[in-house]
Amino acid sequence: VTSRMSQTASSKSASSKTASPKKTSRKKARPGYKPGNFEFAVRRSRTGLGLYTMGEIPKGAVVIEYIGKTLTAEEYAATNSKYLFELGPKKTIDGAPRWNTARYINHSCRPNCEIDVHNRRAFIRAKRAIQPGEELSYNYGKDYFDEYINGGCRCLKCQPEGGPPGVKSTIQVKAKKAQ
Repeated sequence: VTSRMSQTASSKSASSKTASPKKTSRKKARPGYKPGNFEFAVRRSRTGLGLYTMGEIPKGAVVIEYIGKTLTAEEYAATNSKYLFELGPKKTIDGAPRWNTARYINHSCRPNCEIDVHNRRAFIRAKRAIQPGEELSYNYGKDYFDEYINGGCRCLKCQPEGGPPGVKSTIQVKAKKAQ
């Protein structure tokens, strides 16, 4: 989980030499978990469809939440979905519905986003400043990579040249907030 540190500075009263310094403490500041109001476009990428930002996204911003139906143990055992997100030992969501805009974020071995799980919810956070027109990506992890990608990674780090040419058709969407 990404966190930022906040420090309270020690200070003395300038008007009184007898004043004692305030106690200092180091506390973790809670990062915000509300996705920003960013606009995205779903369009062709080297791996199928990808999610592209239409505006700048600052480093550390919560870009979007990965949402979907929470599966029962029976549904989990029976599903063949590639959009499963495990949020704990007893909570898995299926992000397959197209209203889950985050499902279009592709894998990269050099991603510009990362997953931040908080209160059994999955948030995608910017690892660095992301420029307009960039495809959003995060590392799917070893298990997914081994099961579905099987050494055929087509991200820019693994295959800097090539991939399918861009297609001009674009679907513009605005991130939907989780309910």
